[in-house]
Amino acid sequence: MSELTPYVPEDFDEFWAETVSEANAVRLDYHRSMTNDCDWPGFVVETLSFQGMSHRVHGWIAYPEGARRLPGFLWVPPYGRESLLPNKYGTRKGLVSLSINLHGHDAFHQEKYTTSRGYFSEGSADPHTFVFRRMIQDAMIAARVLQAQIEVDEERIGAMGMSQGGGMSIWLGAHSPVVKAVCADMPFLSAINHTLTKTVYRYPLKEVRDFMDSIPVGEARVLNTLSYFDTMNQATRCKVPTQVSMGLKDPACRPDVVQATYDALPGEKALRVYDWGHDWHPDMVENNRQWLLDHLK
Repeated sequence: MSELTPYVPEDFDEFWAETVSEANAVRLDYHRSMTNDCDWPGFVVETLSFQGMSHRVHGWIAYPEGARRLPGFLWVPPYGRESLLPNKYGTRKGLVSLSINLHGHDAFHQEKYTTSRGYFSEGSADPHTFVFRRMIQDAMIAARVLQAQIEVDEERIGAMGMSQGGGMSIWLGAHSPVVKAVCADMPFLSAINHTLTKTVYRYPLKEVRDFMDSIPVGEARVLNTLSYFDTMNQATRCKVPTQVSMGLKDPACRPDVVQATYDALPGEKALRVYDWGHDWHPDMVENNRQWLLDHLK
C-alpha cells in the first residue's frame, strides 16, 4: 500500500465529461487499405486511417485471417513520435489489435526520441490546451473505430500499453464506454505531483520541469494541469478490470508511484511485479493476453 493518495480536482468530472463529449461528436470517418501491408506471422496487417480531433490519425489493424467478432484491444503507444511496429506485444493469438500514431505520422513511421521533438510540456499551462487532452480524445475515437470493424466483437474491447500507453489505457478505462478491460504496463504520470516537486534528471519528463521553470508561476500552473491527467487520479474513475505491472528496477515509473495508481483503482484488479527496468518483459505477452481473454467475455 502506497502512502501517496489521489488529489482529484473539484471539477475533474466536469472537465472529463466535456473532453469525452467533444471526442464523441467526431463522426467516424475511417479507411482501411484492404491489403496485407506488413509480414507478421499469423496475422493480416492492414494500414488504417481515421479523422481525429485535428488531423487524420494513421495506424494499423492486425487480425487472424478469417477473423469475425473476436475480442480486440487498442495498443496505445509509449512516449515518442514513432509508430509501433507489429510484434508479439502488439498482437495476441485470438485477438484483434489496433495500433495508432498519435502525432499524424504514418502507420510505420520510425523516429528516435530527441528533446527537440519532445512534446511532454506542450500546452501544459492549461488543462484544456495540454497536448495529452487531444491525444486521449484521438485514442477514444480510435476505440470507436476498432469497435466498428467486422473482425471485432463490439462488446469485447480492451486497451493496453507500456508507460505512456499504460497510463492512457487507464484513462480510457475511466472515460471510454467502449473499453471493458485494461492492461497498464508501468503506467506513466502516476502520482506525478510527487515526482515533479523533487529534482528531475531524466528526459523526457525533464521537458516538463524545464517548461515549469520558463514561465511565470510555472510550477503551480503546470501541476494544476497535470492533476487532471495524473494516472493516479484517473485510476479513481477506472472501474473496469485492470491489470497493472511495475518494474522493481524502473527509474522512470518508479514502484512507489505505480503502487499508488494501483491502490486507487476501485474495481477488479491485479498487480504484476517484474524484477525489471522500464521496458517490455517477455511474460507480458501471455499475462496480458490471458487478462484480456478472461475479462472480455
